[in-house]
Amino acid sequence: MATKIKKNDFIFHSINYTLLILLSLSFIIPFLLVFGTSFVTKQELAESGFVFFPKTWDFSAYNVLLREGSDLVKAYGITIFRIVIGTAANLLVTGGFAYAISKKELPGRNLMIGMAFVTMVFGGGLIPTYMIIDVLGMVDSLWSLVIPGLMSVWNMLILRNFFYTIPNSLEESALLDGATPIQVFFRIIIPLSLPALATIGLFYAVDHWNAWFDAAIYLNDPHKYPVQLVLRKYVMNMSFHEMKFDLAAGPKPPDTSIKSAVIVISTLPILCIYPFVQKYFVKGVMVGSVKG
Repeated sequence: MATKIKKNDFIFHSINYTLLILLSLSFIIPFLLVFGTSFVTKQELAESGFVFFPKTWDFSAYNVLLREGSDLVKAYGITIFRIVIGTAANLLVTGGFAYAISKKELPGRNLMIGMAFVTMVFGGGLIPTYMIIDVLGMVDSLWSLVIPGLMSVWNMLILRNFFYTIPNSLEESALLDGATPIQVFFRIIIPLSLPALATIGLFYAVDHWNAWFDAAIYLNDPHKYPVQLVLRKYVMNMSFHEMKFDLAAGPKPPDTSIKSAVIVISTLPILCIYPFVQKYFVKGVMVGSVKG
């Protein structure tokens, strides 16, 4: 019987590992193909098309894209601004709202929870949302990338459940010592909630990194585009001849190399960071799931 169980386990693990390897290769191989093509010369591209390992490694596409003052370099600055400022604002609003509704004695608590929950089910639509952004004067402003999405209701509910696990006695002791509710929140609740806030902050940061649609809707100035929107512009609807690059110092890289290099530059940072933060994604599943 034991031998049969071991045999079944061996078969299961073999099939499981084989499928996982094939699935991983389906993700890795296309990226390696794009990576190799970003270094290909015009002659080799005409002969072979997409390649994994170019015969001659040509860095002209990267020199063009990463030169000082290029659109992609500016876009990285916009994206960093959005991630840093946006994530900080997300955590402040989400944490404050979650902490408030975690207090059962709060007047109007059920109404606020209901209003927040409705936004998870129903949306106003693109046109009404744009009209609100326009009335608020945020069209073509970087704040249009931050303020409309200040709080994710799902993340707020996760934080609320986490706040339930913090003993009320800690807050009561601080209030008896003369602390105000704001001081209790920033000096007691926030330090105790750093693991949960780090996880939720990571979710927000990844969302900001990947977002492009709101920038395409609200921003008119190409100099304010984030990385992902510049990536879309280069890859989908722009040829090399539409790019105003100064290439007097060297040969013109082919369009395909430019587009491949844009994809590599735009995705490589998050690919390098993800292995170090992946554990927080796993941890985030359990944040606030157990009420003490």
